[in-house]
Amino acid sequence: MLVISRKKSESFLIGNNIEIIVTDIGSDRVELGIKAPKGVPILRRELLETEKLNREAASSVPEKGTVEKLKKMFGGKG
Repeated sequence: MLVISRKKSESFLIGNNIEIIVTDIGSDRVELGIKAPKGVPILRRELLETEKLNREAASSVPEKGTVEKLKKMFGGKG
C-alpha cells in the first residue's frame, strides 16, 4: 500500500486521468474529491460489501457467517 500525505487543496494522480483532491480535513475524517472520466466507476467499499451480502442472503443457502457479518455491519451483536 502506498501512503501519501496531502494538505487541504492538494491532490495526487492515479494514472493519467484520475485526480484525487483533499477538499476538507476534520478531526476524524477527510473529504476527498475525485475527478475521473465518466466511464470509470467510483464506489464506496461498504456499498460493494453490502451488495455482496445482499446477494448471498438472497441465495437459497447463505454463506457461513453472512448473518453475523450483516449484524456487525448494521450495529447488531454478532
